[in-house]
Amino acid sequence: MSDPKAQQANRTPRRPSLVAMVGPGLLLAATGVGAGDLATGSFVGSLLGTAVLWAVVVGALMKFFVTEGLARWQIATGETLLEGVTARAGRWTLWLFLPYLLLWSFFVGSALMSATGATLHAILPVFSDASTGKIVFGAAASLVGLGLVWVGGYRLFDHVMRVCIGVMFATVVLMAVLLWPGIGAVLEGLFVPRIPEAGGQGVTWTLALIGGIGGTLTVLCYGYWLREEGRDSPQDLRLCRVDLTTGYVMTAIFGIAMVIIGSNVTIEGSGAQLLITLSDRLEIAMGPGGKWLFLIGTFGAVFSSLLGVWQCVPYLFADSWALLNGRRSDSIKIDTASIPYRAFLLAIATIPMVGLFWSFRDVQMLYAVIGAWLFPALALILLVFNGRSEWVGEQFSNRPLTIVALLVVLAFFSYLGLRPYLV
Repeated sequence: MSDPKAQQANRTPRRPSLVAMVGPGLLLAATGVGAGDLATGSFVGSLLGTAVLWAVVVGALMKFFVTEGLARWQIATGETLLEGVTARAGRWTLWLFLPYLLLWSFFVGSALMSATGATLHAILPVFSDASTGKIVFGAAASLVGLGLVWVGGYRLFDHVMRVCIGVMFATVVLMAVLLWPGIGAVLEGLFVPRIPEAGGQGVTWTLALIGGIGGTLTVLCYGYWLREEGRDSPQDLRLCRVDLTTGYVMTAIFGIAMVIIGSNVTIEGSGAQLLITLSDRLEIAMGPGGKWLFLIGTFGAVFSSLLGVWQCVPYLFADSWALLNGRRSDSIKIDTASIPYRAFLLAIATIPMVGLFWSFRDVQMLYAVIGAWLFPALALILLVFNGRSEWVGEQFSNRPLTIVALLVVLAFFSYLGLRPYLV
């Protein structure tokens, strides 16, 4: 009788599926694509039309080069970027990062709850007042996300996110196809860069579209998902690049679809009423099916973004906490049952509920502005850290194209962050 253990040892390893191989990239896309892309894409599409589709592609490319640099650093050194900065610059950098993390978490948490609550109210209008529906449903969605992450950990989160990704991508892209403005208009918007005047608001909203596409602080979470998947060898870099390309192509397609959808309607109103107004306009343009397609896709987008932030941002706090206490987690996954991780998860799912009482559009704008502060710092760090072959090795050091791309990111997001003080 043959030995079962020997049979198992001699069995050819099963190749992971394509979805499994590009999993972290899909998680990054679903987390980064959500409330900001939905609101900004539809606002810009309604205001400027398809003329600024090129801005979506530019924004996705910028985020790709930054995230690829983060992956390259981690695979070369075995350190997250937080660990690398702390080891080489000192723990004082964490005292700069933590206030930013707290500020970002509050405004982004509020924006995600607001968008999810407004969408659920549009689907189930059981409250006479849209603001009340936004508050109740937003708080409930936050608590559901908290429960899923708390109980299920990374694996349940991964499975739920794949469902949300499929729903949001299929419905939003289908709507864009149904509202297709013509191949000529789309190609012109993609390859003939211009910014309509739009009463002096064209530049402002185009910059917001570039800066808001694909998430902000969540790009740092990609490294923690790589650890969850066990990607830590030099051979994994190629897979990471395929993974990230897939994720950011999906991000760009989603952003383009939202601009096309927005370009077909005039969006009016304020606060939580904006999403309801947009769905009503689509019902006029496409019939009841258009309204429900939009609402289903929107819910998939905003809830997946909320769930992604709830799951991944506590990694950053737990890692910072360990580093402040002199402990480093080299190549070790963050314990999602640890007190620092769960304490921050609980905080991000509850404290930002205060923002549900604010204007939806105002929270979205604050979300975009706060997020813009991070990328100049990331670009500068990656230019320096990945530029030193003694730290990352010649194989992983910056190439000329990467250097140019990171310099563009540094210049653009520095301008975006300083623009409110320059005009």
